Amino acid sequence: MTDTEQHKLQMQALQAEQRDKIRSRKAIDRGLVLVHTGDGKGKSSSAFGVVARAMGWGHQVAVVQYIKGTWKTGEREFFKSFTDQLHWHTMGDGFTWDTQDLEQDRKTATAAFNKSCELMCSGLYDLVVLDEINIVLRYDYLPVSTVIDGLQRRDNRTSVILTGRDAKPELIEIADLVTEMREVKHPFQVGIKARQGIDF
Repeated sequence: MTDTEQHKLQMQALQAEQRDKIRSRKAIDRGLVLVHTGDGKGKSSSAFGVVARAMGWGHQVAVVQYIKGTWKTGEREFFKSFTDQLHWHTMGDGFTWDTQDLEQDRKTATAAFNKSCELMCSGLYDLVVLDEINIVLRYDYLPVSTVIDGLQRRDNRTSVILTGRDAKPELIEIADLVTEMREVKHPFQVGIKARQGIDF
């Protein structure tokens, strides 16, 4: 048997195996909960890739940013052009080490989560991104039980992505998909500053 013939047989077997797996899976009538966490870069970037994918299918999307404040980012600039499909709410006060005010950070986080619940429960959105909410939970600006309750009360139509490092175990437990970004190498380690268009 030639290499070409052997390869064809292997690919046919893989194809049949994959089709069997797909047939055995069930469809569900509710949105999913996705958690993007870990110490590597790419958590928010991945979420915004899903935003673009959802919008490509004509879905309605909302984003709530918890930490980044008024920091100008490429994704925000890009998505400004799609106000008919995407509603963007930047509600953070900036990085946690900039604010240095625990009570204010808790008030800001509560206001942002109230907005998130309004969006998740409205029935108007196919996807809601809660960007950097895991950081809010890490610093105990919100109780994780409050966030889980809000997720469980969301409209069946709505999928939710929660980003940020150090996702709480309770959140990981109830999520449908958890992806951990692992840092292998980072330019900041050798003194290179964040780069426009790559990092923000």
